[in-house]
Amino acid sequence: MKLGIIGLPQSGKTTLFNALTRAMQPTGVTGKMEVHTAVVDVPDARVDKLSEMFNPKKTIYTKVTYVDIAGLDGSANKGGISGALLNQLTQLDGFIEVVRVFEDENVVHINETIDPQRDIQNMDSEFLLNDLISVERKLERLQEEKKKGAGRDKSLIERELALFEKFHEFLGKDIPLRDIEISAEEDKLLSGFGFLSRKPLLMVLNTSEGQASPDITYEHKQSKIVSLQGKLEMDIAQLSPDEAQLFLTEYGIEEPSLNRMIKLSYDLLGLQSFFTVGPDECRAWTVRRGATAPEAAGEIHTDLQKGFIRAEVISYDDLMALGGMNEAKAKGKLRLEGKEYIVQDGDILNIRFNI
Repeated sequence: MKLGIIGLPQSGKTTLFNALTRAMQPTGVTGKMEVHTAVVDVPDARVDKLSEMFNPKKTIYTKVTYVDIAGLDGSANKGGISGALLNQLTQLDGFIEVVRVFEDENVVHINETIDPQRDIQNMDSEFLLNDLISVERKLERLQEEKKKGAGRDKSLIERELALFEKFHEFLGKDIPLRDIEISAEEDKLLSGFGFLSRKPLLMVLNTSEGQASPDITYEHKQSKIVSLQGKLEMDIAQLSPDEAQLFLTEYGIEEPSLNRMIKLSYDLLGLQSFFTVGPDECRAWTVRRGATAPEAAGEIHTDLQKGFIRAEVISYDDLMALGGMNEAKAKGKLRLEGKEYIVQDGDILNIRFNI
């Protein structure tokens, strides 16, 4: 999972990046396209419990990559977003958009005043315009291809034309592409396009310490809004675990922003975790919701998917309740599942395969 932290200048993007990754990148740097990247373990108490139970040689968490991207300022012109910046944005699985709510006379807003709703609209417009330009270019190429009448199957060209004309209609009405229902077949046609307004979006309202969150709604699919105190969260991230817990308790913060952002991101991207356990390794893996057992096996190794026979499955909750694998077997909770089994969040899998 690779998530880009975006937003207007001076909104607190790098502050959030530091809070999520425990990095110490300088904040307040503006005026150029700059990218910082960090890979972070996904915190999961279930992995900790499994490690305690099996005492493996290694305990491995899943990873999330955060990319702090400067360069967006809500002023994309008719040419769209510049090539280097666009290349960074299209490679991401989703966005965390930081929206400034905090007041600070020492940090001047790019538009001089604090107006979160305006800033959200500016960022939306930048992505919508860029996607509209891409769609119009694609429609021109398809019309040319249709006129020539050679090459690809005509029915495929017609399907693509219908899809991109639908996109053009929605974008012309300022509706992001994530709001459009896409079939599995249409999704395949879009595999080479990194449309920005189609990517899942987590909106972060960046408030100052003790500041109430504004009443803002953002009613688009695959989108969520969360409020947090960015500067405070960054300060807490630099502390030792014991000191951090004291601060969290004092300020009434239930859990660090890292945990909350990841949970929300998994939900937005339709992801879940499953586990493999044993004396050598306890490990968490990420797979899409709705994935079959062979698809989950493929996350571990492609050979496991190719030679998949059966999966031994037990839920995390059942294993914890019964106290161990032997007890689970005795109670009939460790079961065999075939190729059609849909993996559930928290499943513990042992793949039987033959190559």
